[in-house]
Amino acid sequence: MSTFTNPSTDGRNGTANRTMNATMNATRNGPRHGAGNTSTTKAPRRPRLSGMTWLVWRQHRAAFWTVIAATVLCVAWMIYQRAQLMDFLNAYGFPAKNLDEAGRRFDPYVGAFSSVTTGLTAIPVILGVLLGAPLLAGDLESGTAKLIAAQSVSRNRWLATKLGLAGLVVTVSTVTLSAMFAWWWNPIKLHYADIDWTSREFFNTTGPVPVALALLSVFGGVLIGVILRRTLAAMVVTLGFTVALQAVWGYFKLSLGDIVTATSKPISPGDSVITFPEVPRTAHVLDTSYVSGSGKLFDLTTCTDTLSHEATTSCMKKADIVGASIDYIPISQMSSMQWYGASILFALTAGTVAFLFIWGRKRLV
Repeated sequence: MSTFTNPSTDGRNGTANRTMNATMNATRNGPRHGAGNTSTTKAPRRPRLSGMTWLVWRQHRAAFWTVIAATVLCVAWMIYQRAQLMDFLNAYGFPAKNLDEAGRRFDPYVGAFSSVTTGLTAIPVILGVLLGAPLLAGDLESGTAKLIAAQSVSRNRWLATKLGLAGLVVTVSTVTLSAMFAWWWNPIKLHYADIDWTSREFFNTTGPVPVALALLSVFGGVLIGVILRRTLAAMVVTLGFTVALQAVWGYFKLSLGDIVTATSKPISPGDSVITFPEVPRTAHVLDTSYVSGSGKLFDLTTCTDTLSHEATTSCMKKADIVGASIDYIPISQMSSMQWYGASILFALTAGTVAFLFIWGRKRLV
C-alpha cells in the first residue's frame, strides 16, 4: 500500500493528497471491527467562575482565601474545645451538680472562651480594614478602575460583583463562626452566672450581631475607600470607623432590652434588715436601690455614714425605707435584643450600599 507524498502546487491535488493521507492513517491506526464508528462521551467539566466574577475572585483571592482558611481553623479549634468542655461536664456530674461548686477546676474552660472571643470580637475591625478599605481604593489608586470602565462591562455590574462576592465571603464566614461559638457556649449558657452575656465577648459573637457588624464594617470601609481613593489612607480611616462603630454599639446595646424590676416585700420602716428580691442567676443587673413607702428610690449608700446600728435604723426609718428593688435584663431577652440591634445595623448597611450605587459609581473612574 502506498501513500501520496509527492508535493504538488495544484490546490486541488494538494487537498486530495492531505485528505488521502489522513484517511489512510486513520484507517491504519484506528480501531478495527467497527469500533471506529463509536463515539466517546467527554466527562462533564466542573462549574468554574467566569467573566467578572472570575476577575474579582482572581484579584482578591489572597484576602478571600485567608478569610476562609482562618474560619476553618477557628471552627476546628472550637470543636476541640467543646469536646473538652463536654468531657469535663460529664465527669463532673453536670447539670445535677452546680458549676459554682467546681471552683478553679472550671477556670481553664472559661479561659478557653476568653481566648477565642478576643479574636472573634476583632473580626469586624480586621475585615473592614484589610478587605473593605482596599476593595475599590486599590483599583482607583492604581488606575485599574479606568481600564475596567473602558470595557464593555458597566460600572454597576463591576460594583455589584465586587460588593456581592466580598459580602458573600464575609457572611458565610461570620455565620459559621457565630453558629459554632453558640454551639460551644450553649451547654452552660443558662447555668454559669460568672459569664456576662451582655459583654461584647458574648453578645457580639453570637446570633446575627457578628454578621451585621462585619458587613457594616466592610461596606463602610469600601465607601471610605471610594471617597479617599488611596488604599493606605482608607485603611487608617476605616480602622477609626470600625473602632468607633464598636464603641457606639456597645453604648446603646443595653437599650435594646426591656428592663424588668423586682421589688422585695415591704416591711415597716426600721423594723428589720432589708432583704433584696431574688433575680435569675444569669440576669444582667442594671441597678439596685432602696425603696421608700412613697415609691421613691434611694441609693444603697443611704445611711452608710452612721456609726452604730441604732443610728442606721433611725436613719432608715426617717427616710421611710420599706424595701429594695433591682432592675435587670433576663438572658431570655438576648435573642430578641440581638435581632433588633442587627436589623438596625443591616438597615445602615443597606443604606451604605445604596449610596455606593447612586453616588459612589460616579467616582469609579
